[in-house]
Amino acid sequence: MLSEEIRTRMKAAMKAGRVVEKEILRVCIGEITTEEARHGTAMEDAGVEKILRKLLKSNRETLAATTDATDKANLEEECTVLESLLPKQLGEDEVVAALAGVADAIKGAAGDGPAMGIAMKHLKQAGATVDGKTVGAAVRKIRA
Repeated sequence: MLSEEIRTRMKAAMKAGRVVEKEILRVCIGEITTEEARHGTAMEDAGVEKILRKLLKSNRETLAATTDATDKANLEEECTVLESLLPKQLGEDEVVAALAGVADAIKGAAGDGPAMGIAMKHLKQAGATVDGKTVGAAVRKIRA
């Protein structure tokens, strides 16, 4: 399970003296523990990934607003750690290629919203891990 991997990596970071990695993993474990306590059950990997994405988004927003060089370096390292825990997401060109089978349906959709729905449904059925913004860009590219 992903939560166990996070705990294992935190222990390794502690032993190796990687403070920034240890701290962000500690935050992840805290968030996971809070959610598990709230729901009374162990979290599935999908729930853990949701927490990791939330933390990554928050870090990126803080990174954009930060001017201190040390803080930026720490936030970038935290983002790298969080990204390493998440499954690799498809890029725009890969999404366009994955949507080749439904390209005609996407082009024939009444607007971008229905086209996005077709694309997301197809990608979900294929088990692809994608970002909504990337899919939106791919849909606009197909519809152009």
